[in-house]
Amino acid sequence: MAKYFDYRHHMNSLLARESLLDKDVMAATDTPVVRMLPDVHVVKIGSRSILEAGRDIVLPVVEMLGKILKKEKLILGVGGGARSRHVFSVGLDLELPTGVLAQLSMADALGNAHILGTLLAPHGVVAIPPEIFGHLLPLFIHSAPGVIFNGVPPYSLWEHPPALGKIPPHRTDTGCLILAECFGCKSTILVKDVQGLYTEDPKVNPAAQFIDRISVAELKQEDLPTLPFDEVLLEVLETAQLVHEFQLVDGRKPENIARAVNGEHVGTIVYAR
Repeated sequence: MAKYFDYRHHMNSLLARESLLDKDVMAATDTPVVRMLPDVHVVKIGSRSILEAGRDIVLPVVEMLGKILKKEKLILGVGGGARSRHVFSVGLDLELPTGVLAQLSMADALGNAHILGTLLAPHGVVAIPPEIFGHLLPLFIHSAPGVIFNGVPPYSLWEHPPALGKIPPHRTDTGCLILAECFGCKSTILVKDVQGLYTEDPKVNPAAQFIDRISVAELKQEDLPTLPFDEVLLEVLETAQLVHEFQLVDGRKPENIARAVNGEHVGTIVYAR
């Protein structure tokens, strides 16, 4: 009998013959990750807290962003603010599932992205629709000083069921950090209407202590009654490879945004470990 020779090309692949359910196999995939945009800052502009707070708050922030954009590259994320909260209320009353609420909130966030884009248009910065944002982001950021995006992660109908209630757990704060992790960005800054974290609500208890720096583990142990950012953000930060911290700053003092972009510690820094 003639000897059979296999002339087919066999691909040398780490996972081709393995189960993706095997923990040892998954551990072997913990490999280095390239930083695609290492000199770019991701800045989340709070919608309800900043963008919808009126011209006396918004315009100084826009002016400061314009100054920063002359020196630094920014990816600006926004959420749906008050409109998303209203849509959530309507949806909950009609018994809509979490995935549908997530889908609706993306449309609200895009509206706020266009508002901020209009204000920053003189600086060459506009809002990019989510359909093309991710694929073309490197092109956009190398062609313009910055871009604005709908910060809501595009889980849409596939949004994870929350542990408590029905509101989509992955909102704009989380979307900005996930984006920074994917592209290996330089920093992640959340701009809100608070100085940072406190041991208690300072409006209720004036003696509440300011927290200038805290780890995810310590923050979980503190078990604060409320947080000024998405709670699931802590889980994402714990498993991130390229992003090791984010800073929460007070946008009512616009100079804090510039200082945070420059690497200064001006608010609360939450770090992974």
